[in-house]
Amino acid sequence: MEGIVAADNMRRAWRQVRRNRGAPGIDGMRVEDFPAYARGHWPTIKQALLGGTYSPQPVRRVSIPKPGGGERLLGIPTVVDRIIQQAIAQVMGPIFDEGFSESSFGFRPRRSAHGALRQVQASIKAGYRIAVDLDLAKFFDNVQHDILMVRVARKVGDAGLLALIGRYLRAGVMVGEAFESSEIGTPQGGPLSPLLANILLDDLDRELERRGHRFARYADDVLVLVKTPRAGERVKASLTRFLTQRLKLRVNERKSRVAPIGQCVFLGFTFRKGKLRWSAQAFEDFKHNVRRLTGRSWGVSMRYRFYKLAQYLRGWMGYFGISEYYRPVPEIDEWLRRRVRMGYWKRWRLIRTKVRHLLALGVDKRQAIQTAKSSKSYWRLSKSPALQVGMTNLWLKEQGLISVRALWMKAHGYA
Repeated sequence: MEGIVAADNMRRAWRQVRRNRGAPGIDGMRVEDFPAYARGHWPTIKQALLGGTYSPQPVRRVSIPKPGGGERLLGIPTVVDRIIQQAIAQVMGPIFDEGFSESSFGFRPRRSAHGALRQVQASIKAGYRIAVDLDLAKFFDNVQHDILMVRVARKVGDAGLLALIGRYLRAGVMVGEAFESSEIGTPQGGPLSPLLANILLDDLDRELERRGHRFARYADDVLVLVKTPRAGERVKASLTRFLTQRLKLRVNERKSRVAPIGQCVFLGFTFRKGKLRWSAQAFEDFKHNVRRLTGRSWGVSMRYRFYKLAQYLRGWMGYFGISEYYRPVPEIDEWLRRRVRMGYWKRWRLIRTKVRHLLALGVDKRQAIQTAKSSKSYWRLSKSPALQVGMTNLWLKEQGLISVRALWMKAHGYA
């Protein structure tokens, strides 16, 4: 606890929470409000932490839509509790991380989802092409506190810290104005939860290693690779028993399966003939977000729209750009340009405004008038000669539209 509340560690925790930003907890305090609050209250909070009397506040329940349907429940701690959790994770993380499996990739320094995907590719290349795809049902909601704390206590001997972690687990949830106790589960949304998940699931990693299996795990996403369907069924059955009996976790039988690796989705990717491709669902989510960013109903300037679109495209390609399937990339750029041309066309609205803009962009007067008076749909007109001559690819680039193809080429070392 003394290491956790040390000034250097707390400053690091504050900088990380400030960088992550995030919504207020139940007390309404914003991240930017913390320094002023800390000047008057931190000595008291520090004393309570060292004395074992600090009581975390309940988390605020929010739900976000999941890409495949349904909702994911998040628990948003207060800013103060986020900083304390981050400080705990910074001290505990290195103690546990050095003993974690080489096949564990989630929420660890110098490890990423891309590393997990590359490991799966290496197993496919070695002839392991049958996947045991295990789905842990609502993992963060079903963690048993006593089972988790036994595993934390294997390397943490500070009784005060163990008690504080226990209080965080039992702090409860505010759903609107109603308080709900938390007898099980660890809120997904706090800085400490990913480390606690890795501590609990390290037992699964060790069991898989003991049996000599090839696998990759990213948080609660687990993929085990075997050579035959028969072996896969045996592994699925035995691991289901291990998870339910030893770790008291629930396996979603409806979503768990044994299948050729080419039929599986892992971390948003599929493996076709061993090659990485973004999944159909990931691409649908991408198109949905681009439609939102380029839609007429979003009443912002085109300059700001291009800024947010570029931000999203860079982020998306930063993750999905490792896809080895190039064919759809130029088509995405063409679709993006049509979406943007359509956005301009809708904004201009009046016929005379459309004509004036087209003429300014160098379109022939007769063609500009004919296009402006056309009753064809916005989408069809976005590919019309007038809009393509006026809003050329170069012009769109000058306005701020970035190229997905250029991002993909850069990711693969071609530019």
